[in-house]
Amino acid sequence: MQLTVARIGRAHGLRGEVALDLRTDVPQERLVVGAVLATAPATAGPLTIAHVRSLHDKWFLTFEEVTDRTGSEALRGVELLVESTASDEDDAWYPHELAGLRAEHVDGRTLGTIAGLEHLPAHDMLVLVEESGARTLIPFVRAIVPVVDVAGGRVVLDPPGGLLASDVANLVISDETSGPGEA
Repeated sequence: MQLTVARIGRAHGLRGEVALDLRTDVPQERLVVGAVLATAPATAGPLTIAHVRSLHDKWFLTFEEVTDRTGSEALRGVELLVESTASDEDDAWYPHELAGLRAEHVDGRTLGTIAGLEHLPAHDMLVLVEESGARTLIPFVRAIVPVVDVAGGRVVLDPPGGLLASDVANLVISDETSGPGEA
């Protein structure tokens, strides 16, 4: 299985350099001169890293196959891929490990299935397809996702009220209102 280590962003300069949107915690290991990376879409690559630099937590690359700004602009949105290896961290999972897991509430109810993981600026979000078919983004933080049991095929969620689409569907609006002066 291949994993995305970065998504190519905007062109930077005139000689084919591109900015990266990183998807790896170890770019210094994955993005090295001479590395040949597969791409998604596959027609954009493979790409061979010619030069790497980082500046203020931003990463920039040039590729042997791309030598000008026009070529680098054409790569915008292309994903750089590596072959997956098992994670050696206790609390780190690859998106393909999470997809398909059963989502359970802390009280034991089945909520739906995890469809994937989205990387947003603040933090990662689990994509939950609820039993109703609704697609809900769940912040992937320990307070809301206390258990990830890949071997057991499940994640346990402790969502705050109103986060799930099923919470909204179960709201009951009372018609018992009293206007001014009514008892």
